[in-house]
Amino acid sequence: MPKKLSPPKAQLESLKAEISRHDFLYYTKDAPEITDGEYDALFNKLLEIEKSYPELVTLDSPSQRVGGAVLEEFSKLAHRQPMLSLQNSYSIEDIDAFEERARKELKDLAPATFEFFCEPKFDGLAVELVYEAGRLTKAITRGDGLVGEDVTSNIRTIPSVPLKLHSLSRSNSVSEVPELLEVRGEIVMLKDDFRKLNETQVENGEAAFANPRNAAAGSIRQLDPKIAASRPLVLFSYAPGAIEGLKIKSQSEFETTIQGFGLPIAGVSPKDESFEEFKKRIRDSLKKKSRTLGLARIGLGAVEAKLYYDFIQEIRSLLPFDIDGVVIKINDYRLQEDLGFVARSPRWATAAKFPPEQAETILETIEIQVGRTGALTPVAVLKPVKVGGVTITNATLHNQAEIDRKDLRLGDTVVIQRAGDVIPEIVRSRPEKRKPGSMAFTMSPLCPSCGSMAVKPDDEAVLRCVNSSCPAILKGSLKHFVARRAMNVEGLGDKLIDAFVDAGLVRRPSDLYTLTTAKILGLERQGEKSAQNLIDSLEASKKTTLARLIYALGIRHVGETTAKSLASYFAHSEAFLAASEEALLAVPDIGKTMAASISAAIQDGSLRSEIARLNELGVVVDQPKKNEASSNALGGKKYVITGTLPLGRDEVKDLIEANGGIVLSGVSKKTDFLLAGEEAGSKIQKASDLGVEVIDWVAFQKQLAATDS
Repeated sequence: MPKKLSPPKAQLESLKAEISRHDFLYYTKDAPEITDGEYDALFNKLLEIEKSYPELVTLDSPSQRVGGAVLEEFSKLAHRQPMLSLQNSYSIEDIDAFEERARKELKDLAPATFEFFCEPKFDGLAVELVYEAGRLTKAITRGDGLVGEDVTSNIRTIPSVPLKLHSLSRSNSVSEVPELLEVRGEIVMLKDDFRKLNETQVENGEAAFANPRNAAAGSIRQLDPKIAASRPLVLFSYAPGAIEGLKIKSQSEFETTIQGFGLPIAGVSPKDESFEEFKKRIRDSLKKKSRTLGLARIGLGAVEAKLYYDFIQEIRSLLPFDIDGVVIKINDYRLQEDLGFVARSPRWATAAKFPPEQAETILETIEIQVGRTGALTPVAVLKPVKVGGVTITNATLHNQAEIDRKDLRLGDTVVIQRAGDVIPEIVRSRPEKRKPGSMAFTMSPLCPSCGSMAVKPDDEAVLRCVNSSCPAILKGSLKHFVARRAMNVEGLGDKLIDAFVDAGLVRRPSDLYTLTTAKILGLERQGEKSAQNLIDSLEASKKTTLARLIYALGIRHVGETTAKSLASYFAHSEAFLAASEEALLAVPDIGKTMAASISAAIQDGSLRSEIARLNELGVVVDQPKKNEASSNALGGKKYVITGTLPLGRDEVKDLIEANGGIVLSGVSKKTDFLLAGEEAGSKIQKASDLGVEVIDWVAFQKQLAATDS
């Protein structure tokens, strides 16, 4: 008979299981069943119990993702089974050669047509996760294939990595988690997250990462787990290591099985899906920015594998993560075993890599841009050149150290590539093509905007203008202040902000709320309608939240997530402005450097006076309770949105949640209504199969009109 748990422990175990399930639905299935606020409430309840009963805290608790003590060094761990590398090729014709080699090796055992498992080749850091009795016990880098580094503390901080595996129902029977499951995968950083991280790195005077792969690898190889915890990392699983207590017959079965256990994968497309249906579904998913794309596919023979290669290469730049090719494996594990290995590579798999997207051009000049924190960033101005179908004219150089390291000189022939298929970067110069007498480039110590002497703090890699009246800093601060995720002032673009500053109309953010139509009409090319629209937008932005305001004020080291944490912790601007550095350190995810920066900003009289003036000018900080609904007309009913509706998808979602409803991403038995617009697609059929009521926009409007009375 199982041992009866104490009430606190039983409640804690229940919460851990529930939070783990919602993590699985969010990160692996892309089908959340609860709102962010409801998730936060569960998490906070777990934290409260663990605070009262610290002896009940275990390593598989979601609370342990924040990172522990700083490690002295990484210890070495051996892989139970070698992590072998794949044979690489850069020609699509090599896929035919791969099939021929496999057929020759298998002889009479070779099937009439090979069933190939095709999936993207992620460009990240390869790791092995070790689960024993369903719990994550070790995480090891590839290393030399035989021995890797123990990075368990850092891997635990990644939200998409399950700390404890789920059980799953498979073939109408329950499959319990195996005694031992080793899963190989790739740690990557999504392109958007990489771009934001580099912007923060440069603004904070730190070196920018060259590409998402370096950013991911550098994050995992930090000795301080809190650094890894602060980075937006993602896991994609794709291969087995040692397994005990589970029988798997194919690669496709392996991936769907581990997905059921809670491990994120690239997603396996339905076996009966035609290639044209596959392409359409992927393109639709990319438009919707879905996290679970279902990119892996079973292809019959080299012909379909080559079609897959061509299609993935075609959409490569649209994917949210970096890939550098596709991996093609024989799907049947029995055939894999028969084929075996050659040297340190399997005979049953190959990596068909894409040609690198690079081009040569001329570095015409280097301009210096000034950011909102005063960071001076050199930008290469290039002779226009096409790379991957996109014309490149500029590339960031980050700082003087990078210019020196790459030995870049004006007039040089340089090799350009799109880092992460998106961000242009100079890979190297071609000194053999350099003109005689060229000189090394050195940044001027003077700010190009205001002429003040720039400084280089000892702990930073960038020069920084420290003149608080610098026009470039003011313009950058204003552009940040009005951004969509900050004060959200619609219609106030960069050129108009530049004009306001140049005309002396705006000298600090609060001045924006002193603008009148007459002042705006005094500028060139401004009409009455556009001036009035801007005044209306400024007026609408006055009602905001504390999180938006803190973020908008541009305190150094404070991003959107940190601003939300501060607002949640202090609740009111008065409490925030009264916070000591010690109090700031008590806020989750805020370390010493960030606390010191925020404390310095709070002590600075200009921040206090700016907030006071914003209040005087009518800016109202509204700190609503999470999930507080403006009405309860929808009474907690669960909705799925599909098709084209009169409002945008985000607006409809906000409307449902504001009226007491819950928005789900996928149709299930728990769905109450499928709100369907034009071109609704396959969800209509699924709703019909499950008995879920389908409503149109008119019916939805009638539901909103209903009241609790």
